Amino acid sequence: MTTSELTPPQVQEETAGKAGRNGSGRRRMLGAGKQLHAGPLTYVVLAVFALVSLAPLLWTVVAASRTNARLAQSPPPLWIGGNLFKNLETAWEEAGLGTAMLNSTIVAGTITVGTVLFSTLAGFAFAKLRFKFSNVLLLLTIGTMMIPPQLAVVPLYLWMSELGWSNQLQTVILPTLVSAFGTFFMRQYLVQALPSELIEAARVDGASSLRVVWHVVFPAARPAMAVLGLLTFVMAWNDFLWPIIALNQQNPTVQVALNSLGTGYVPDQAVIIAGALLGTLPLLIAFLLFGRQIVGGIMQGAIKG
Repeated sequence: MTTSELTPPQVQEETAGKAGRNGSGRRRMLGAGKQLHAGPLTYVVLAVFALVSLAPLLWTVVAASRTNARLAQSPPPLWIGGNLFKNLETAWEEAGLGTAMLNSTIVAGTITVGTVLFSTLAGFAFAKLRFKFSNVLLLLTIGTMMIPPQLAVVPLYLWMSELGWSNQLQTVILPTLVSAFGTFFMRQYLVQALPSELIEAARVDGASSLRVVWHVVFPAARPAMAVLGLLTFVMAWNDFLWPIIALNQQNPTVQVALNSLGTGYVPDQAVIIAGALLGTLPLLIAFLLFGRQIVGGIMQGAIKG
């Protein structure tokens, strides 16, 4: 007599069902491990999107390499001319971009470091610590994003004048060291990416609050910190409204310095665009240097989550 004859029919059906489910699950696991290959249509679509994205930059290079008279003609030029380096040199000298580049690097770098540091600490506090009125403070922090920054220009300028910081770089740096958006962004990320058990385990091992932040919070928040840092650096580098109010042409940032181009009776559009190209190059270099690390950090955080 066989084993199947001794086994009740219901048990045989359950055993067959489990075997079928295990087999299908195994096939799904094998399918999930396979590497997907893109077809020719995918590469065509990606190439089109890349060209469309690069079109403004390519047009900037073309316009910066032409003369003002050629830019006024129709149809516009579609290829690089021979005046690129001449226009770049003219824009660099007329706008004083050497000092402006240094000032923008100091301002954007300091704002980026401060915003990332303070936003991570505040986001960690709102995400994982329990204290009185935490929800109220979080709502107030988020509510400040609804206030237009133009409303704070006059009182902020009067405050900086009282401190004696007029036309100094700290006037631009200090008001933007803390970001409501950065705090909310880091809070939302740490809620999911940082397990509470990890913090409790570190405290059980005798780690102080500073060691918990340094060895647990910062490593877990690294992908979000990289993204926030890049966004903050770009916004600080391109900021124009507050720097042009707080600074003068003797101590400008890049955007303030570029404002001095094209102030003549007939503005030289080619020189203005060449200056804009010079002001954009540091952002492109920063993305080329750190873009892969930022994308890799995002993917690493997504896999861990």
